[in-house]
Amino acid sequence: MEMSKLLIVHKINDENDRPALERWFNRYHVPEVMTQSPWTIKYLLYRPVPCPKGAENFGIYDYRVHENWVIDRSLRRGEKGLLSMTTQPGACDAIIVNMPAEPTNDFMGSEKHFDDHTILRWVTVFRYPDGVSVDEGEEWYLNTHVPEVMKQPGLTRFFSTKAYVTEGKILPQSEFGEHENLFFKQWHRVSEMWYENNNGWIESILKNPPTYTKPIWATHDQYPFVIPGSEFISTFLLESPDHDFTRERTSLYF
Repeated sequence: MEMSKLLIVHKINDENDRPALERWFNRYHVPEVMTQSPWTIKYLLYRPVPCPKGAENFGIYDYRVHENWVIDRSLRRGEKGLLSMTTQPGACDAIIVNMPAEPTNDFMGSEKHFDDHTILRWVTVFRYPDGVSVDEGEEWYLNTHVPEVMKQPGLTRFFSTKAYVTEGKILPQSEFGEHENLFFKQWHRVSEMWYENNNGWIESILKNPPTYTKPIWATHDQYPFVIPGSEFISTFLLESPDHDFTRERTSLYF
């Protein structure tokens, strides 16, 4: 038995859709998710913060981040006995990752204390390009890339989670309507790099980055070496979620 979570990261394509999306999330989506997953122990909402100047080129998804925690990833309800979920209005894209609740790798900063630094979390989600095996990608990431990342001048914390490889649909029902293919893609890693503030990120990523080794299979000439917005998605969060719906809300029915 292994505690797991679904990480869902959203992006609005048209600001005119925000009012309808907010209504949908609050009135329909949250209680329907709680109905579908009665064994959820945490259902967290983070609202991303404005990204540092220059981060727009790193596949920014800046609307919502949800985490759905369950005791064991096998305990996910199917479709039997449920009503269809209310279809999402508006042009909102999303990616979804099924992953362990605890990071699989802790690279840097575990000895620090909460008040040692302020915390700006850069959450990155990436997948190895089509045709590159997970083993080949992991070899480069863990043995070449990670030691180089740890040389960033403003980095205070760095850990990563290897996603589960999932056959078929991750969700038993898709209430999100038509989506670009990213919604159905297999993602391979979720990594977090922490900085004190926007300037710490800019110093580490744009002004004085370490020298990186580009993998032979790179699909993008510059860091992060996979295509931003297609193979690499990122968002900026603060240290605490805005809501835990398991404490604040109830299911729609049942």
